[in-house]
Amino acid sequence: MIYKEKFKRVLDFTAASIGLIVISPVFILIYILLAIANSGHPFFVQKRPGKNREIFSILKFKTMNDKKAPDGTLLPDAERLTSIGKIVRKTSLDEIPQLINVLKGNMSLIGPRPLLISYLPLYNDFQNRRHEVRPGITGWAQVNGRNSLSWPKKFELDVWYVDNVSFLLDLKILWLTVLKVLKSDGISSNTSATMEAFTGNEPLRNTP
Repeated sequence: MIYKEKFKRVLDFTAASIGLIVISPVFILIYILLAIANSGHPFFVQKRPGKNREIFSILKFKTMNDKKAPDGTLLPDAERLTSIGKIVRKTSLDEIPQLINVLKGNMSLIGPRPLLISYLPLYNDFQNRRHEVRPGITGWAQVNGRNSLSWPKKFELDVWYVDNVSFLLDLKILWLTVLKVLKSDGISSNTSATMEAFTGNEPLRNTP
């Protein structure tokens, strides 16, 4: 498909370039506020798998501090969210730095969200197909439930997107993303401030 293989990357680069210029005042303001809240560390950088499972460094605004319990383990996400971090996360502004990932070619504006490297051995063949395209800042799963979805449903939507990539679908996802952000819809799961970790697929049970 010409759009998927050629035009999508051109549109990504163009839109990300314009986007960074337009929102640069907001970017700088959030950078300063989070630098103050997080002792000079406004960014969260983490290795993630991208297209074809190639590893890259994802860039986000840091919405949680690094406070630990007496035993040295990090406190739960909900307890580490800073005041400014809560606002940034609720409005999805923490994703803005990923426009830099789009410019570099690590990511696309639209695609399955890049997850943790530790999840790679846990995917089945179907779920692993989400890596056939560049990961996105937003995607089909994000506009259909985001963190409120179960893992199996999220992966199902990711693979559906891989099989149905088109210019009109990407426009639809961008528009729905704007609506979701305005409503702060699906930011958290039903039981967590963010999203429970993926622990693998339940084995199939033999039926009599």
